[in-house]
Amino acid sequence: MKPTTLEKIALGISGLTALTIGTFILFAPHAFYAGYGITLGKDANLLSELRAPGAGLAGVGLLMLLGIRRPAHLPVAIAVALTVFIAFPAGRLVGLAVDGMPSESVIGALVVELVIAALCLTAFRRRLWHPASGRFTAQPVR
Repeated sequence: MKPTTLEKIALGISGLTALTIGTFILFAPHAFYAGYGITLGKDANLLSELRAPGAGLAGVGLLMLLGIRRPAHLPVAIAVALTVFIAFPAGRLVGLAVDGMPSESVIGALVVELVIAALCLTAFRRRLWHPASGRFTAQPVR
């Protein structure tokens, strides 16, 4: 089934956000993290550990966007959008509890992630709570 307008908006916002942030981390980690008040050195190990999930985030951003155009990819796009935008704020909330209050820019990122999570939950609620509607039924391979 094709995505609704609200689902397209949710996937578009979540996909563009993930793709942009992931690409920025991948290609310009120093500049990206400086926006959070974090200074990165020249440690190749640390930079590799930051670039790898940046590439992953960019990749899942592309998957989210693919779900807008390809109905067959919609279930994966929805699952990925919900996973990313629920897991990121969950991780930040654990950090708040364990590590204390981060900078205002990190709190700002948390708020944006929570807003996107709420948008995704709203947009995909019928598919999440009524999966028997036939929207994600498996089809035989031909």
